[in-house]
Amino acid sequence: MKVLLLKDVSGTGKAGEVKEVKDGYGKNFLIGKGLALHATNDVLAKYKAEQKRKAENEAKEIAEAKELSETLNSTKLTIRHKIGANGHLIGSVTNKEISEALKEQFDIEVDKKAISLESKIKAEGTFEADCKLGHAIHATLSVVIIGE
Repeated sequence: MKVLLLKDVSGTGKAGEVKEVKDGYGKNFLIGKGLALHATNDVLAKYKAEQKRKAENEAKEIAEAKELSETLNSTKLTIRHKIGANGHLIGSVTNKEISEALKEQFDIEVDKKAISLESKIKAEGTFEADCKLGHAIHATLSVVIIGE
């Protein structure tokens, strides 16, 4: 019996492979537990179409992330923050503030969890924030802090 493996099965094969297995093992274990499908022409055609669609979506996401990376690398974000008597900021500039400022000023949405700072921003000046955009694509955003 030929089966299309949906998940990796130890000793049998990896997901996406078509394997020849014994009838009882294929029907009762692999198909019964949802680890495989009976490898008919329809099932194989649907699986190939699904893989093609996933690859196209991934390529589209990578292209969008690269475009966003180029935009962020050339963007200089300005944030106004309250400053105390000693010349330091009251509080610190957070990932959330940077994300909101990007949305307000440039209409670019980057999740606050994807923005990382080397250290807390507690003074005026220019700082760099690393933005993780997925698919191992990073951008460096220049953040200018101005006291009010």
